Amino acid sequence: MNKSTHGGSRKGAGRKKNSGSFKEETKVIRVPVSLVDSINPVIEIYKSQIKSDVEVLGVMDNPTELSIPIFTSRVQAGFPSPADDHLEDALDLNTHLIHHKEATFFVKAQGDSMIGAGIQQGDILIVDKSLGAKSGKIVIAVVDGEFTVKRLHKYKGNITLKAENPDFEDIKISGDDELIIWGVVTSVIHQYE
Repeated sequence: MNKSTHGGSRKGAGRKKNSGSFKEETKVIRVPVSLVDSINPVIEIYKSQIKSDVEVLGVMDNPTELSIPIFTSRVQAGFPSPADDHLEDALDLNTHLIHHKEATFFVKAQGDSMIGAGIQQGDILIVDKSLGAKSGKIVIAVVDGEFTVKRLHKYKGNITLKAENPDFEDIKISGDDELIIWGVVTSVIHQYE
């Protein structure tokens, strides 16, 4: 019997280690067909974060209710009057900031292309996928596979994703570009310390 020289492994053949879309080792798994539509978007989010100016943090599943006292008197820049301070109600940030729980997710801003809109490096953006992406709104978009946060501008059939920092160029969408709007930014969480 002759030993074939065709087939089998060959030195230097095949894809180089960690050179695929994910830049790391991958594994083939069997997934129930009913879950494919849920899993594929997660994989696409992960893949697009490899080169992106936002980091997707997660989807709201079952937020815990946490009501914190809210005072009705306005905060003054000068010396406040203690007589004005009285508790009127409680505020739950989940209900105050998240209006469509099933369609809401968080992203962490990376870079400073949106500082003019008050979005800074490390800020948490609350994004609602159920809202229409109207001109003038700040959106999370995927342009040719890369996530970005920009202000959407539509004019006479042209679409531009505008940076809010003069040091960054706007992204003008052409017919060759693939644009997917993932959602509208509804709130920004910025921590001072």
